[in-house]
Amino acid sequence: MSTTKSIQIKHTYWHIAADLHLPPGFDDKKKYPAIISAHPIGSCKEQTAGNVYGKKLAEAGFVVIAFDRSTQGQSGGEPRSIEDPAMAVEDFSRVMDYLVTLPYVDADRIGVLGICGGGGYAINATMTERRIKALVSITGVNYGRLCREGFSGFDPIGQMEAMARQRTAEARGEALKVDLFVPPSMDAAVQSGMTDIDVLGATDYYRNRCVNENAGTRALFSHRAASVGWDAFHLAETLLTTPMMVVVGDKPGGFGAYRDGLEIYARAASKVKKLVVVEGWSHYDLYDKPEPVAIAMARVVPFFKSTL
Repeated sequence: MSTTKSIQIKHTYWHIAADLHLPPGFDDKKKYPAIISAHPIGSCKEQTAGNVYGKKLAEAGFVVIAFDRSTQGQSGGEPRSIEDPAMAVEDFSRVMDYLVTLPYVDADRIGVLGICGGGGYAINATMTERRIKALVSITGVNYGRLCREGFSGFDPIGQMEAMARQRTAEARGEALKVDLFVPPSMDAAVQSGMTDIDVLGATDYYRNRCVNENAGTRALFSHRAASVGWDAFHLAETLLTTPMMVVVGDKPGGFGAYRDGLEIYARAASKVKKLVVVEGWSHYDLYDKPEPVAIAMARVVPFFKSTL
């Protein structure tokens, strides 16, 4: 079995909390390839990034680091629950700075894996963080596109105007407005008339299948304008040259991972790029359900072993 160590990584004025997953029979005198595992929007390091993909990759022989993004989970940073893409992408470099100091990590063999919004962040980070040598997106989502569409009711300008008013109110001392990404329960989702497979899948995952107190499933409304104006795939035709694997389920939902996966696969400049479509499964199935995860890992592990 792999072993897990909890660590703290210095950022600027706070620390990033992370779990280091070590392979079975770990020997600190050897050199290992390493993978940074990035959690979904609203999630945390203890969920799918760590307890599913992190553990399985460690069991396959990699050193894996699953981290909480700044202002989220057990990481520091204020105000809390910010989804700021620039900060999220910078977190990858901070985690990389830590990894390259470890004597048992081969600094020339470090990859990234991101799930959902973490996949979109991983894609964007890989374009400019050239120490990343291989990229895997698991049901990755372009969070900026989602904020301009479904998360804003397809009214991004109106949404940003409301964010501006709210930020001014908060600067003047009024209460913070925090949005829930996921209904509080399956009953609440059904009673509200929700039918989208992704919303129901998210509710089942976060409220039933993998409840964790460190998962935020929320974001500070007044600080989300930067996300509306961001695009995870910007300049992919020029800058995304790293070997890449994109994994998606073929049952699409409102969060758009299937669509985003096919788009980035087509646009990326990578000479080595692979698309894995897991048939019969959806976005949240790929978080933790044994069969689709096994299908994904059967492709992900050989990909990392051949590229790292």
